[in-house]
Amino acid sequence: MRIFSTLLLFLSLTCHAKDAEIDPDNLFPQVKLETSMGVIIVELDRIRAPLTVNNFLTYVISGEYNNTIFHRIVPEFIVQGGGYTQDFEVKKIHKTIVNESGNGLKNELGTIAMAKENHPHSANRQFFFNIADNSNLDPGRRWGYAVFGAIIEGQEVVDAMALVATKYNEEMDWEDVPIKPIMLIKASLLPAI
Repeated sequence: MRIFSTLLLFLSLTCHAKDAEIDPDNLFPQVKLETSMGVIIVELDRIRAPLTVNNFLTYVISGEYNNTIFHRIVPEFIVQGGGYTQDFEVKKIHKTIVNESGNGLKNELGTIAMAKENHPHSANRQFFFNIADNSNLDPGRRWGYAVFGAIIEGQEVVDAMALVATKYNEEMDWEDVPIKPIMLIKASLLPAI
């Protein structure tokens, strides 16, 4: 019984420590993304996308977005990253999350959303910036892509990313890969304001 009580106490402290790190009382946390092309600051919306925001912040706090690449640039559409190293090694995935695309936030210019596969609840760590109004990514008769925040500084950085030259990457069998890698050097949670 004593071992069980100790284990419960440990798990409780671990969960509370993790919650403290992601600042659960801040409804609109801000994250600074230092990239090889400049700084982007996003404000996240925990009211409308609590699961998605907490998931994103878990990767930020653990440093797992650091030294990743923006691997997919589609002009007048999206800039996507967060999942691969410069050598295209897959970064660790914690879990997939419930799709919060029905939260009322739209895939509009300057927003940040979660990438996913065909299955609606397959988003995990990859995210993208909308560099146009992409209403085709919003939910309707099908699941959409969950928007969970917006760029509040550095839109010009994302706009510049959207203009870089891309190519087909034979090794990965991907289109739209930047010829010169764009790095996400460091992601950090800013102090609450």
